[in-house]
Amino acid sequence: MSLVSRLRSPAATSPVDVEAVRAALGVVQDPELHLTLEEAGMVGGVEVARHGVVRLTVRLTTPSCPMKAALGASIVAEVGAVPGVDRVEVNFTAMTEQERMALADRLRGDMPAAGLAFGPDSRTTVYAVASGKGGVGKSTITANLAVALALQGKRVGVLDADVWGYSVPHLFGVRRAPVAIKGLMLPVEAHGVSLMSVGFFVTDEEPVVWRGPMLHKALQQFLGDVRWPDLDVLLIDLPPGTGDITMSLLELVPDAALLAVTTPQPAAQLVAERVGRMARNARMPVAGVIENMSTLVCDACHESTPLFGSGGGQRLADVIDAPLLGQVPLDVALREGGDLGVPAVLGSPATPSAQALSRIAGQLPVVRRSLVGRKLPLTVL
Repeated sequence: MSLVSRLRSPAATSPVDVEAVRAALGVVQDPELHLTLEEAGMVGGVEVARHGVVRLTVRLTTPSCPMKAALGASIVAEVGAVPGVDRVEVNFTAMTEQERMALADRLRGDMPAAGLAFGPDSRTTVYAVASGKGGVGKSTITANLAVALALQGKRVGVLDADVWGYSVPHLFGVRRAPVAIKGLMLPVEAHGVSLMSVGFFVTDEEPVVWRGPMLHKALQQFLGDVRWPDLDVLLIDLPPGTGDITMSLLELVPDAALLAVTTPQPAAQLVAERVGRMARNARMPVAGVIENMSTLVCDACHESTPLFGSGGGQRLADVIDAPLLGQVPLDVALREGGDLGVPAVLGSPATPSAQALSRIAGQLPVVRRSLVGRKLPLTVL
């Protein structure tokens, strides 16, 4: 594929400095690798022809690169600003297998050992977002908290561990598959958040019929085989209940802190207590409780109705000895944001639900697992 862009009329005759073209090309970053084209080994030939025409060859990791258009636009913008350049022609080709292997080795170079991503030495704060039952809006809370944190300047990732009921791709409005390079995956980015979900690998209609060992392996790969950026916060969207994935998470990410989501009515609160007790029994720190759908807000009259009762969030917080971090009302903007793939905190920041979620994101406590009961590292003298 070639991209041709005429920047000015061909009247200019000043010579083009090849080194200036290479320098301009050197500042362009691949939007998914977050490496310059030079660092990633993606720069091929650079030719300066007469009349200010510059011809470039860029080697992509895959011919079907979903960010090809964005990358081409960045190249044209940078190279086109070089004095004397009137026309930029970009020819996209694919890397050879040897080049892909070299890039994969380069990317793995600064990754932690397999299975140790987000371990005790990690600077990333990890929250496991859980609920006792489905339908309480746990994934919607996760998506909005992630975007709210990103808007506050944090580097944020979301791992969609709700394998059977994955909804993160829909909530973020992305459908493309992650880039995979020799067994290494790169998270998909949307709204300033790095994402990984089994939903990126299957169609919307395809059911995921996995049992315990496969679930554990999938979570292990999402943590160990994904080149996550240097995150400030990772949110893990768990499936409802206390099943296999939750137990695997306790093993693979021992420093994750629980965020329990419930709605006000006792039916949701009582079931969520089991998740909180499981966390306490496993010495998993509990960051707090979020009560979703606390009231139904009427957009026309601005009145609030406790459609699902009241007090469930505080009762849950009291039982599991954790703070109630906030109450999120249900309004049209929150629902529409999920349907459109633009979370409410970004698409409708002035609405009651978005404001409540932004407040919660701004005061998330950082809690760590107690050293009591944890194996301490030994130094051999």
